[in-house]
Amino acid sequence: MNPLIWSTLMVSLTASTIITMSSNHWLLAWLGLELNTLSALPMIIKTHHPRAAEATTKYFLIQATAAAMILLAGTMNAWQTGQWHISHTTPVPALLTTTALMMKLGLAPLHLWYPQVLQGVTMNTAMVISTWQKIAPLTLLYMMHHTLDRTLLLTLGLLSAWVGGWAGLNQTQTRTILAFSSIAHMGWLLAAIALNPSLTTLTLLLYLTTTIATFTPTATTTKTITDVGTTWPLSPPALTATMMTLMSLGGLPPLTGFMPKWLILKELSSTGLVLLATLILLASLPSLFFYIRLAYLTMLTTPPATTSTEHKWRFKLTLPPHTALTITTATLMLPLTTTLYTTT
Repeated sequence: MNPLIWSTLMVSLTASTIITMSSNHWLLAWLGLELNTLSALPMIIKTHHPRAAEATTKYFLIQATAAAMILLAGTMNAWQTGQWHISHTTPVPALLTTTALMMKLGLAPLHLWYPQVLQGVTMNTAMVISTWQKIAPLTLLYMMHHTLDRTLLLTLGLLSAWVGGWAGLNQTQTRTILAFSSIAHMGWLLAAIALNPSLTTLTLLLYLTTTIATFTPTATTTKTITDVGTTWPLSPPALTATMMTLMSLGGLPPLTGFMPKWLILKELSSTGLVLLATLILLASLPSLFFYIRLAYLTMLTTPPATTSTEHKWRFKLTLPPHTALTITTATLMLPLTTTLYTTT
């Protein structure tokens, strides 16, 4: 793709998210979300592959439907209240907007498009869809959190955590596994929004960091679980760090990924929702299982050591400069829990 066109798309993608994040007007927020979708579509179809065309069509239809629902909700709200402020939302438009944003975020039960879209794009585009594209809809939820139905948010969060965990068990494609992982993490984020918006900020920041750290080292070489094992001769340190990041994504205690789950469980328990806390904690076990399976197949089972792969480590592995920083952040920040919790 022409560098000028690529830079225009990236600027448009960034600007659209910032427009939605800084708006207090329904039409401006809707405009930002639409611009966000239109900027992402050329990135998805860039490879000119039938799977990419299918992913682009699905992504466009879902995002356009959700945007139309948000526009309808904004119009209904303006009709009922006489103003376009997002913070003054009546119950019916709030419910309609929640449904539209669940669709945009790929939350269960509106999640079926998400793994299929990620499977049809490149790893770098999948990373953008899993990280940057989540920010604008979550910001809109953040701005509306005082008018949203807490019971509905917690129910959808629990459902997403369970669906993301159980559906990922049956997958062999790396991108599909990471898609169901993202669905499960969005469930935890939704539970955080219902309880404590400042905790949502911390959870989102750590989710973005850990996801980027997981996607980046596996961007060029891996399509299936079996492929991940063949990257060991290429760079043992990079792959070991990636597997540590996977464990962090699953929420194992010594690593950073445990922090948001720990704090969300604390909020749920202190609110008196012990049953919900237990169920959402149990929902993270299937996710942890398929992360551990990925790490096991990668590090503890060695692929056939042919001549072409035995000395693969001698070649230079080109990783982006931010890889080391994100992996370090995703694995070693648990001691900073109190500092981060009080400052976000």
